[in-house]
Amino acid sequence: MNRCMKSPIAIVLIALGALLTGASITFFTDAQAQTLRREFPKNALRGTLVVTAPPEVQLDGRSERLSPGARIRSAQNMLVLPGALVGQELTVNYVRDGAGMLHELWVLGADEAREKRAGARSLRNFAFGSESDTTPKDDGKTPFHQLPKYKQ
Repeated sequence: MNRCMKSPIAIVLIALGALLTGASITFFTDAQAQTLRREFPKNALRGTLVVTAPPEVQLDGRSERLSPGARIRSAQNMLVLPGALVGQELTVNYVRDGAGMLHELWVLGADEAREKRAGARSLRNFAFGSESDTTPKDDGKTPFHQLPKYKQ
């Protein structure tokens, strides 16, 4: 007993409509993902992260620790577990929690890494002449009675 008699043309039109709807959703999300611009908090700093043994990390060459519940977002803005990043050197923006541990981290893409942000340490260990302090320094040979007097 056939209760619903559908013509083959109706079935083809329904299938074609479903296909076009699925394709338009797929193309829309791909186009939207390409134009994604992440906005970082004003207090986020920049650094170079190397995950050694989670939750232990190296940030700009210093030992640091991830906070409990720390969130690391990839360049595609997806959550990443720290274990998947072990040994990789990554440029990140980060925010610390109240205890000083790393709480939120964003792995930067190439275009985001080119933007200037506070916290990126200089990797050079020397100063150019224009950057040096021009105030006279005590060489250790100045007699005690000739040292400058400081207000107490």
